[in-house]
Amino acid sequence: MAKGNRGFGSSLTEGLDDEIDVGSPAPSESIMASRSQSLARIAAGKVVTDRTEWVDPSRCRPWRLHNRDLDHLNEESCRDLIDAFLSAKKQRIPAIVRRLKDDPDYDFEIIAGVRRWWTVQWLREHHHPEYEYLVTIQNVSDEEAFRVSDIENRSRKDISDWERAKEYSRALEEFYDSNQSEMAEHLKISRSWLSRLLDVARLPAEIVNAFPDTHGITVRIARDIKPLTSEKRTLDLMVAESRAIVAERDDLGMAMPAPEVAKRLIRATVAPAKPAGGDVEVKGAAGKVILRYVYSSRSGYTFKVPARSGASAAEVLKAIEAILTS
Repeated sequence: MAKGNRGFGSSLTEGLDDEIDVGSPAPSESIMASRSQSLARIAAGKVVTDRTEWVDPSRCRPWRLHNRDLDHLNEESCRDLIDAFLSAKKQRIPAIVRRLKDDPDYDFEIIAGVRRWWTVQWLREHHHPEYEYLVTIQNVSDEEAFRVSDIENRSRKDISDWERAKEYSRALEEFYDSNQSEMAEHLKISRSWLSRLLDVARLPAEIVNAFPDTHGITVRIARDIKPLTSEKRTLDLMVAESRAIVAERDDLGMAMPAPEVAKRLIRATVAPAKPAGGDVEVKGAAGKVILRYVYSSRSGYTFKVPARSGASAAEVLKAIEAILTS
């Protein structure tokens, strides 16, 4: 029985003295204080297992290679977690963190679980100071941390293709020497899928600007646009169209859905069709003809606006302005 008690006591205090410098013995009071604090945390339920703890979220920070756009985390985007935490009265699934050393401001960095971290902080700031952050502490290298994060988040639908692509792009350069085959092998994914995902992150900034929200840029959209960026002529046409889209958004205050933005960029690379009558057709965002025109050196431009084109006056005037200034 005594032996069993000693074994139980050893399991509770195991590792508590790991950071004590054996070359210069610490005072016994410090050792006992450390043990007392750890036992108190266990008794209070602060330590769930030997590696899972409830911690103060303000002592945690996201890892530099985490895959969340922090500016997209808000009450609306995290509403499902907020409601789930309130219903359960706690966070049920732990985040994955690793312990920091020599950082006076933070104890942990978050490998996976940034959205849960944001939610706990939001709850604490909105009348629920009792909420703490549930974490599992792991000792992993940066490359291992990336793979842990990828495995934890790969099936999540609340991570956009854009966020995942940017994360993969950084990891490819930092951990795999830009070798896509090696990266695909480590992650156990196909090289073709990895290539398509990386194409999202490789879109030129001038093209990305056309989209009101980068989270709308999907693998499918990048698949259609990326090949057109390799030729200067088509790239220049799309950049010009991107600037026009941005100007319209600024002037009208209306954001076009990402698929419609992609269609306009692609259509900009195709020369306007000329019907048998000689009129040039201009199509709008919905794909319908919104304007026909003909030009002669003698009489100048003649514009025709089809009935029931669905275009607004602003869109038609913008098209005319583009023709006159081209």
